[in-house]
Amino acid sequence: MSDKRPAPALPEPLAPLVDAHTHLDACGATDAESTAVIMDRAASVGVGQVVTVADDLAAAQWAVRAANRDARVYAAVALHPTRANALDDVAKAELERLAADRRVVAIGETGLDYYWPGKLDGCADIETQIEGFRWHIDLAKRLDKPLMIHNREADHDLLTVLLDEGAPETVIFHCFSSDTNMALACVAEGYILSFSGTVSFKNAHELREAAKVVPDEQILVETDAPYLTPHPFRGAPNEPYCLPYTVRALAELRAQDAAEFAEITTANARRIYGI
Repeated sequence: MSDKRPAPALPEPLAPLVDAHTHLDACGATDAESTAVIMDRAASVGVGQVVTVADDLAAAQWAVRAANRDARVYAAVALHPTRANALDDVAKAELERLAADRRVVAIGETGLDYYWPGKLDGCADIETQIEGFRWHIDLAKRLDKPLMIHNREADHDLLTVLLDEGAPETVIFHCFSSDTNMALACVAEGYILSFSGTVSFKNAHELREAAKVVPDEQILVETDAPYLTPHPFRGAPNEPYCLPYTVRALAELRAQDAAEFAEITTANARRIYGI
């Protein structure tokens, strides 16, 4: 994402749509008014509901507040795997309290990130990430809420931990970024795969092939805003209103009608998140 590129123009409306994973706080929302501005802009192009996702404790607290003050917003709470070293007893107690809120529809984003250790100061090491991931899996099962996964370069270990712990009933791979083999392995386990703007990148050959093999009932769409803005706006600021660009690109890739695909993904999001 670059501040030098202007924000994308509003796309042609496509409704109904649910943004299955976004970060409203990172998009600039700070209070009820600024949240409403972002949501109004999204609604103007058909994106009527979003799940705003936490990656640290402050973001989790904010997400729950946002979801309780705007009926179009739902929340997911967890510590991002790179921050798993902050998952002490105090953080666990607070996350459990937040996760029980009726507006929290998933535990996430959690999982494994093998890209950042050694590159990012303060990043949790792999062993700590696995420990934190196991705790979040248990929380999702205890609360009977979907588990929202962040996976970066950790396919094998992530599937192994899920198998070892016993996966919750619903597992969502947010911003799926792996190949067809991984997609098929996830589909076979009944996991949900959520695709972001990266699937519209012409050089993302393996990901684009993977997107073709996911059954209609196991697919979601997301922005991961303010990151991963779809083609041809790569590098520009992203927001939930940009979702129709990704949906149209993904529908074309899968040889499906965009309006029908929008309805499919929205029905999935509402079923999976219970919204």
